[in-house]
Amino acid sequence: MTDPVISDQGQTLEPVHAGEDESVAVRWSTRLALFLRIMAVLSLGKGLYHWSVICGIGEGPDGSFENGPMSWQSATAFFAVIDLVAAIGLWLAAAWGAVVWLTASISMVAVVVLFPQVFSAGMYLAPAELVLLGIYLWLALQAAREQAL
Repeated sequence: MTDPVISDQGQTLEPVHAGEDESVAVRWSTRLALFLRIMAVLSLGKGLYHWSVICGIGEGPDGSFENGPMSWQSATAFFAVIDLVAAIGLWLAAAWGAVVWLTASISMVAVVVLFPQVFSAGMYLAPAELVLLGIYLWLALQAAREQAL
């Protein structure tokens, strides 16, 4: 027979502390996940709005998508697709979802600020997008800080 192998594994395991600091770690990641779900719903709404404009349900510059300027048509089609893709990724809380959402948000701010003739009513949207980006970055940093501890 062989002798049992004795190791120091028992000394490396830490005791379980029930209820200590678990609520803090869960709190920030839970808030981040909730924020991502809320942003998924908002992105879904934005994407469906853009698709309704393309399909002729919403209001375009001249009442129809085909009569609008090419820059407005291409921006509307871009946001119709990217917002829905971001909504799916955010709902799943996937890393690529946040990246796509960040790309869509920064693109919307860039279009509104640099090309105001494309989305003239979007001047109220750019500050809102920037505030939401700031909230996301703050929550992500807080959750990462909690995970590091």
